[in-house]
Amino acid sequence: MKTLTMVQAITDAMRVMLKENEDVLLMGEDIGANGGVFRATDGLQQEFGEDRVLDTPLSEAGFIGAAIGMGLNGFRPVTEVQFLGFIYPAYEQIMTHASRLRARTLGHFTCPLVIRAPYGAGVRAPEIHSDSTEALFTHMPGIKVVCPATPYDAKGLLIAAIEDPDPVLFLEPMRCYRSSKEEVPEEKYTVEIGKGKVVAEGEDVTIIAWGAMVKVAEDAAKEAADKGISCEVLDLRTLYPLDKDLISNSVQKTGRTVIVHEAHATGGVGNDVLAIINDTSFLYQKAPTERVTGFDTPVPYFGFEDFYLPDSKRVLAAVERVARY
Repeated sequence: MKTLTMVQAITDAMRVMLKENEDVLLMGEDIGANGGVFRATDGLQQEFGEDRVLDTPLSEAGFIGAAIGMGLNGFRPVTEVQFLGFIYPAYEQIMTHASRLRARTLGHFTCPLVIRAPYGAGVRAPEIHSDSTEALFTHMPGIKVVCPATPYDAKGLLIAAIEDPDPVLFLEPMRCYRSSKEEVPEEKYTVEIGKGKVVAEGEDVTIIAWGAMVKVAEDAAKEAADKGISCEVLDLRTLYPLDKDLISNSVQKTGRTVIVHEAHATGGVGNDVLAIINDTSFLYQKAPTERVTGFDTPVPYFGFEDFYLPDSKRVLAAVERVARY
């Protein structure tokens, strides 16, 4: 076991797969000699060479399109988009081609492509760098969307994503990159895509979150416990496909739910979670489900960033409302 931060665990996952499978390639802007914006690929070009760790031109549409072609021809490209907010020029390549290739070819071809994208607010980044627009990608069947909250899950999910035959958008919450450490196995292991986990057991209220909001949910649950409210905290880990069994089992047990995400309220993944609750567990509910989210504005500049992001106080207030309904 090694004690790693999330960004170190991500580096370790890529190193493991580069060693195991010569078809695995890394592609992105400044990922080689510079090791990437967040140093997630630090040292990998020196270790595996420029043919395996490729610095690309500053064109997201260009290198994502090239990676799609490489995936169709037997490679397993792992691309890095420097920030999720920079992915929009490549959106057409992802949604028109990568996500549809299995269906378009009636299963004759697949596209084993991983797109790594740091995302989320709370690190005082400039405009566009802090977007949390994961819902743009969960709407299109054919691409999986993954979002770890811990170093252990980050390594296991990234290895699973690289081995997946279909494209995977791998979201990396920037606030979690170096905020904590935990023990991570040195050897290869996977965390199943499409399966969430219970972070904390509880009886009264279910709090559902992912990415950086998992820690916020945990903090709110601890504060709620001081008030006599027992909260169960779920980390979804995968946003498409969602773990319907995990969600329904928990909300049927507690009867009260709070969904937390930093993305905008309108059109957020939380709405899909709420639809699952209504479809599977409506008659079990003792209170209307609350959502604690970002606001329907672009992520604001530094001085107002903290007001935009959900925090434990906002989540606790929602927990108390559903508990006393």
